[in-house]
Amino acid sequence: MLHLQLDPSSGIPIYRQMMDQIQRYIVLGAIGPGDQLPSIRALAEQLRVNPTTVVKAYTELEHTGIIERQHGRGVFVHRQVNDVLERRRDGLNAVGGLDQEATQLVFRALELGLDPTAVRAVVEDAIKHIMGGDG
Repeated sequence: MLHLQLDPSSGIPIYRQMMDQIQRYIVLGAIGPGDQLPSIRALAEQLRVNPTTVVKAYTELEHTGIIERQHGRGVFVHRQVNDVLERRRDGLNAVGGLDQEATQLVFRALELGLDPTAVRAVVEDAIKHIMGGDG
């Protein structure tokens, strides 16, 4: 079962928080290719969100090739999800190896007990500071 932690006050849309956390489960190997995800209704009830929010998150993940919907069967992690993630990593490597640095940042943040929303906020604050937006 997915244990997603949503923070409505974070400024990050709920569907995006869901997407990020599902992707994290996949990257960390907690769920893998072919694993079934909760139904839209079940996840909406678990998280106490509108089913439309779950649909939006699942639709976005489906468009990126992370998950696939199988009519009448449910929602599953795409069997080639590792290929999709590898292509993303390759793209990031082309931008100066940022994927390795980002991965180190995420693992360090997890060691400190931070959730993805907090990590994102730290990165966004750093960007604002560097760009002169926190003045």
